[in-house]
Amino acid sequence: MSAKIIDGKAFAAKIREQVAGHVAALKSEHQITPGLSVVLVGEDPASQVYVRSKGKQTTEVGMNSYEHKLDAATSEADLLALIDQLNADPAVHGILVQLPLPSHLNEDLVINSIAPEKDVDGFHISNVGLLGTDQKSMVPCTPLGCLMMLRDHHGSLSGLDAVVIGRSNIVGKPMVQLLLNDSCTVTVAHSRTKNLPDVVRRADIVVAAVGRAQMVPGDWIKPGATVMDVGINRIDKPEGGTRLVGDVDYESCAAVAGAITPVPGGVGPMTIACLLANTVTACCRTNGVAEPEGLTV
Repeated sequence: MSAKIIDGKAFAAKIREQVAGHVAALKSEHQITPGLSVVLVGEDPASQVYVRSKGKQTTEVGMNSYEHKLDAATSEADLLALIDQLNADPAVHGILVQLPLPSHLNEDLVINSIAPEKDVDGFHISNVGLLGTDQKSMVPCTPLGCLMMLRDHHGSLSGLDAVVIGRSNIVGKPMVQLLLNDSCTVTVAHSRTKNLPDVVRRADIVVAAVGRAQMVPGDWIKPGATVMDVGINRIDKPEGGTRLVGDVDYESCAAVAGAITPVPGGVGPMTIACLLANTVTACCRTNGVAEPEGLTV
């Protein structure tokens, strides 16, 4: 058996195309241009690359992109004042504070200062609670991307056994909620789970989001299962240099699985595509316009 490769790059391009169509319609029919504000504190190299990419893709789909680059020593009071200003700005429909923040800043306090309706990362405690009770919320981008690809591959997820490896607030926990809301039977596995291979082998859907390179081997995978690899880990190559790998051992898992996401080119591209989709959704909700179908849950 050789797994079907779930092409996240192609899927993300399709989502961006849909977003661009909705942005054009909002402009022509309602004279509204969705706006996304990204706040970067400090000079973390990975964050800088990510923020640049977000800005580029935001403008490519016709939205307004606002970037606020703050010094690493910025005080909490100054950061919160900026967020207050963005909360009050009608041209800004989505606010994203790039994580991680410098250690002197309280991430929870900062995230929860964003207006929930503008929280396009879906991390605000109000959005977490709404998602957990299957109400309309802003949904975290990476789990939303995974769900979109799973629905596309399977059609209905109802009754399927799913295992989520990892319990982070950013991916693991919201992924569990989304799968539950789609009527999966869900197990959350983590570093303390006993007999982890046996737990994973039961699953029709495996979402690996643990942050450990190639942790899941092929003999943990049930034949025909769908494997969503959220991990992005950089490892050394024997001949020198480095390469990106996921949380699953791709070759051995692809030999057993029915479908699998590669790394790179799987879940990763969907994260920014879903951020753009969330910004359009937030804009529509704020302005009382019908939400675009297929871009949210």
